[in-house]
Amino acid sequence: MLMYPQINPVALQIGPLKIHWYGLMYLIAFAGAWVLAWSRARKPNSGWTVEHMSDLIFYTALGVIIGGRVGYMLFYDFSDFISHPWNLFKIWDGGMSFHGGLIGVLVAIGLYSRKSHKKFFEIGDFIAPLIPFGLAVGRLGNFINGELVGRVTKMPWGMVFPQAGPEPRHPSQLYECFLEGILLFIILWWFSSKPRPRMAVSGLFLLLYGCFRFFVEFFRQPDIQIGFVAFGWMTKGQLLSIPMIIIGIVLLFLAYHRKERKKHG
Repeated sequence: MLMYPQINPVALQIGPLKIHWYGLMYLIAFAGAWVLAWSRARKPNSGWTVEHMSDLIFYTALGVIIGGRVGYMLFYDFSDFISHPWNLFKIWDGGMSFHGGLIGVLVAIGLYSRKSHKKFFEIGDFIAPLIPFGLAVGRLGNFINGELVGRVTKMPWGMVFPQAGPEPRHPSQLYECFLEGILLFIILWWFSSKPRPRMAVSGLFLLLYGCFRFFVEFFRQPDIQIGFVAFGWMTKGQLLSIPMIIIGIVLLFLAYHRKERKKHG
């Protein structure tokens, strides 16, 4: 059994100004995404420039923050949103939904597509390999906040989270950091390093993230205000991941089916 390392959620305080680790993680995520985007843009015939990077990261950052927070309040804490709508702005307390952030990013891609005259999936395929880095860093932020804890376990690496009682639990934030962040990044970075048909990288991202998230939810404690949403075992995270898996499969099929048709057309 492991004890949760008590980490002050405030990384730095200057007078009344508090800088939270959770907020810093978002800054690190966006900075890392910019560096990775710049690295991809430098490849020969990438069709992307440094100027593109600045605008693209700005649009997607807004999509992540606005979509993530609104998505969390709507998907996971709607009653609190109705009774305390100002809590929507308390991002430093945590409470960001990946699925809401994804919707926000899709809207941002649509807006940026109109501005840059690039095709929607050209943008989607470009940024998909950048997302797992931010996910890994974000899950570390969840771990530091001691939120999104796992279910009770007897495994030797079970961890006691003070906010969740005396029983050891799966450190599910770290599971997600590895699967949805590190492993997904390695796979997508390798997959996108070679020419792929349009939509293939986006499709693989949706499929793998959906599968990884669906799996990890079996170790993550369901949100107390929601509990299980179906069959006595399915969580909201799993329910929201199913459309991602289906759409990912469809995009991969269309990407390679279209490639084959072109080859024989």
